[in-house]
Amino acid sequence: MADPTLCCASVVETPLDRVEAANLAHVLAALADPIRLQLFSIVAAQGEVCSCDLEAPLGRSQPTISHHTKLLAEAGLIVGEKRGRWVWWRIEPTRLADVRKALGAD
Repeated sequence: MADPTLCCASVVETPLDRVEAANLAHVLAALADPIRLQLFSIVAAQGEVCSCDLEAPLGRSQPTISHHTKLLAEAGLIVGEKRGRWVWWRIEPTRLADVRKALGAD
């Protein structure tokens, strides 16, 4: 599971130490894949999405979607809630705010 503290300062304001750089790199690596970035974008735009509704827009099988959602969840970017046989995903707003802050966004 991802470290709940991404880092404290913006990379453009203060040099990162080794731990902060590793934490931020883990999160950015999760977003660095086109499928995961598209998946993240779909979840963010819709607020909450069932795994069952990701196959068509991503053009991928359910096992592939599960793999990608797992990596995004491990990075702390999305959280899932199991309802019946499906998982419903939503963005973790605090983590997203941390990423924005770390990259120097207001």
